[in-house]
Amino acid sequence: MHLLTRLSAALVLGLSLSSGAQAQGLFSPAILVDDKVITGYEIEQRARMLQLLNAPGDPMETARQQLIDDRLRLNAAQDAGIRPSPEDVLDGMAEFAARANLEREEFVAALEARGVAEQTFRDFVQAGLSWRILVQQRFAGRANVSEDEIDRALTAQGGSSVRVLLSEIIMPMTPQNQEEVRARAARIAELDSTAAFSAEARRYSATATRGNGGRLPWQDLTELPPPLRPIVLGLKPGEVSEPIPLQGAIALFQLREIEETGFAAPESATIEYAAYYMPGGRSPETLAKARVLESTLDRCDDLYGVAKGQPAEVLERGSLPPEQIPTDIAFELSKLDPGEVSTALTRANGQTLVFLMLCGRSPKLSDDLDRESFGIGLRNQRIESLAASYLEQLRSDSVIIEK
Repeated sequence: MHLLTRLSAALVLGLSLSSGAQAQGLFSPAILVDDKVITGYEIEQRARMLQLLNAPGDPMETARQQLIDDRLRLNAAQDAGIRPSPEDVLDGMAEFAARANLEREEFVAALEARGVAEQTFRDFVQAGLSWRILVQQRFAGRANVSEDEIDRALTAQGGSSVRVLLSEIIMPMTPQNQEEVRARAARIAELDSTAAFSAEARRYSATATRGNGGRLPWQDLTELPPPLRPIVLGLKPGEVSEPIPLQGAIALFQLREIEETGFAAPESATIEYAAYYMPGGRSPETLAKARVLESTLDRCDDLYGVAKGQPAEVLERGSLPPEQIPTDIAFELSKLDPGEVSTALTRANGQTLVFLMLCGRSPKLSDDLDRESFGIGLRNQRIESLAASYLEQLRSDSVIIEK
């Protein structure tokens, strides 16, 4: 296998891309995260590494966002007294290199031959390792999965299916309203009345379901994004989830009913979708343009004509496994049939509307399931969800200045 092909398999990204980067002096401060500096050199190095690994998206934009998150992770880990030893970092580098079937020294040499310093790789691994230790210490005790939850999840994967009846509230969040939205979300999470939850959805939700109180139709559990499944399985009818941070929004879900059926719908191996980014956010003018656009489209390929002559980044076309799709996009796609559209999401702090269209789904065959491994998987999903919420909180509590 070609070296670059093996390297590209080594990196799994769970980041949603943001916009707005300008060239910086190589060693001058490009970003300030509280009292920590990110230089233009670090951004250039991380971008070069991402490009070598064939990471999706714009390398410079992804590098900026990754380095901001790395500073937040390192700060939180150091505040908790977590400082991996040099030997631990070397072991982490070796583990990462092994994903490409390379020794650590071979991997480092391959990077350096293409202009990526060993320190860039070392910093990347140190931030990830510090965060992993912190997350395990902080959330392992809160992520236990009961036998009943494993039974229900296994049932959903086996010969029968678990269906859930949910209500949703998705509230857009910007730097200007984030404190108000978080406080409101915390209040809604305490509700145990479906009528009260529906009233809040009619008032605050940005989704198409707000008119009927956020009520969704029956859905097979396998249709939900993987990070949401353990959260939903942990709810009792009437209960509301903890606030779930999405990009530019906060989501809450209330379980109304749950039932087991005799038929298991095939889970999707890949989901193909298109996202067309429209300036103006959720302004009445932009939403009106989106409604007109929706009425003229029959399939995802039609969006190429709409985006013709515009910058390439205004149209994103993806075909990914559900677990690799950003959670907010994956959840909106779970509500759509091929050719249908959602305009519930935004990007760029609410300044860009996401015109999201489902192109199609490819089913996958279920493998034999091991109960212990499945329980560990559910627990890990829950830890990942808690960690994502924690990182979002760190981001909102920090002063981040991009120059």
